[in-house]
Amino acid sequence: MRVNVRGKNIQVTDALRDHVEKKLGKLERFFNNFGDAQATLTVEKDVHRVEVTIPLNGMILRGEEETPDMYASVDMVVDKLEKQLERFKGKLIRRGTKLNITEDLGDLPPEEPFRIVRMKRFTMKPMPAEEAVMQMNLLGHSFFVFTNAETEEVNVVYRRKDGNYGLIEPEA
Repeated sequence: MRVNVRGKNIQVTDALRDHVEKKLGKLERFFNNFGDAQATLTVEKDVHRVEVTIPLNGMILRGEEETPDMYASVDMVVDKLEKQLERFKGKLIRRGTKLNITEDLGDLPPEEPFRIVRMKRFTMKPMPAEEAVMQMNLLGHSFFVFTNAETEEVNVVYRRKDGNYGLIEPEA
């Protein structure tokens, strides 16, 4: 797995880059077919945040951690990703899915199957993303699905933990 490390408000030293690459490299013991990992290191005031995104079999593995120390943030996000991979791998093993798996996890505790408890249908009128954010806030929701008037594709706006908003657009 290749690891692309970039920094925001921080100079990524060789030592820091090596630490990130070494820690994320440990995840390869779970699967052989990871895509290129993206690691973004950010410093804002006394907060050192690490965001990692790794494509895996058409899914996205993502983790984010923040502490007062960048190395600790890296270690914590890798621990979080390992737990996600163990759960994901356990589900695949229980379903009998054939994957390029490199480690036997032994006996995993049974996990509850996914249950869809509510289904909702609604019409989507085309609107710009700014209007979708306004609509989401009016409804008091944390996300809003809409048809983007500019691209004519289904998009999602959502409220981020930092109070800002995000936009999810499909990629062909």
